[in-house]
Amino acid sequence: MKLRNLIEQIPYKELVNVNDYSIDVENVSYNSKTTRPNDIFVCIVGEHTDGHEFFQEAINNGAVICIVEKILNSDIPQIVVESTQEILADLAIILNGNASSSLNLIGVTGTNGKTTVSHLLQKIIEDQKGNCALIGTLGYKYSTKDDYHETGHTTPQAPELQNIFAELKYNQQINNVVMEVSSHALALHRVKGCDFNGAVFTNLTQDHLDFHITMNNYFLAKAKLFENLAAGDFAVINVDDEYGKKLKDIVSSSVSIYTYAVNSSADIMAKDIKYESNGVSFNCITPKENIKVKLKMNGIFSVYNTLAALTAAYAMGLDFKKAIQSIEPLKGVAGRFEVVKETPLVIVDYAHTPDGLKNILISARGIKSPKGKLICVFGCGGDRDVTKRPKMGEIAEELADKVILTSDNPRSEDPQQILSDILTGFKSTKDVIVEPDREAAIKAAKKIAKKDDIVIIAGKGHETYQILKDKTIHFDDREEVRKIFK
Repeated sequence: MKLRNLIEQIPYKELVNVNDYSIDVENVSYNSKTTRPNDIFVCIVGEHTDGHEFFQEAINNGAVICIVEKILNSDIPQIVVESTQEILADLAIILNGNASSSLNLIGVTGTNGKTTVSHLLQKIIEDQKGNCALIGTLGYKYSTKDDYHETGHTTPQAPELQNIFAELKYNQQINNVVMEVSSHALALHRVKGCDFNGAVFTNLTQDHLDFHITMNNYFLAKAKLFENLAAGDFAVINVDDEYGKKLKDIVSSSVSIYTYAVNSSADIMAKDIKYESNGVSFNCITPKENIKVKLKMNGIFSVYNTLAALTAAYAMGLDFKKAIQSIEPLKGVAGRFEVVKETPLVIVDYAHTPDGLKNILISARGIKSPKGKLICVFGCGGDRDVTKRPKMGEIAEELADKVILTSDNPRSEDPQQILSDILTGFKSTKDVIVEPDREAAIKAAKKIAKKDDIVIIAGKGHETYQILKDKTIHFDDREEVRKIFK
């Protein structure tokens, strides 16, 4: 694209050293190390780094123009803008042909359940409308049968995201996309300009307060996804959640709202829920009929995740009975209440929030033998919301018979300090083992677990790494369980 054509499409405050408007611009970059010839380099101002400090490396690597918030001491052409973070998304859309505008794009947001709901919805859509791509925590994939391609974020940065959209639309000829949308992505404008046809809200519980500071800020970030829906779009909302009820009042009257719930009155409801060792069943009540649903997944969270996906299918006008048939055979998503060993029952889960931990422990108690005990192995991430640590300790003490505290991506923090923070939530530590080494903690669980017990290993789920102060090492809870619980 010629620079003159690009400038015509973006808001800017000033042009500096721009003399040749016929410069060819091929891609947008925000990382000076990966900048290529004919790139436009955007100087992003982040939490920890400022792209304005790395412009020279970008120029050395071939950048032909810089987008800045403050003028650089350089002869390179510069476009001065109000917010480089926002303009990054605009540029990515322009240079990738605004592919999302011609996709059936469904966004899924909430604290817990995004990954599972996205996968369930992908399967439903694919069974009825042809190939459906998925973008989320585990990466992106072109269809349910495809392998994951890494992205690095739950919701990729705008250039990567728009590249994926263009690849899906123009190269793969895929028209349907289900995407997890994180609160960070919404707050940092990664999905600015994305043309969503529908949005799903799962729940909102404490998480990411290191970034959002308050729950209200966290809610307002999530709400952006729904505020940007247009006439003819749809919103699917969990009205058992207090923030879901608030969200209903934010959505435009021109947008169709569909609700789901277990305890409240809603369009789609679950009643007569029954838990068994091999799954959960319930009656799904719709405005037209009642249908029995029998899942191979377990726990109340699986009921909510299924309701979210089914309500989205209902909103899209898909065959509801076929949607149920798509979900019933599924055994869940990697690292989400994943049974790794059966005797004793060892379950690996991604739960890393107070609400997430509470849900999996309640679900595990629901399927536990009366003779068995519930053993919980978990920790909390470093450089993240400190206030949730004692709350998770309190929940673990209340619901587990034995707790083993360990490390979970300590990052730059002292693992012992993180464990001390969690321990402040306990009234008594007589049933607590503290073992900072995660492998040793899983070995400790093996030592005390009897055949009727359930061991929950929470926090990392699908992750295959452990982030330490000075390095990242390979570590997969599921691999460790298979090795230790032979």
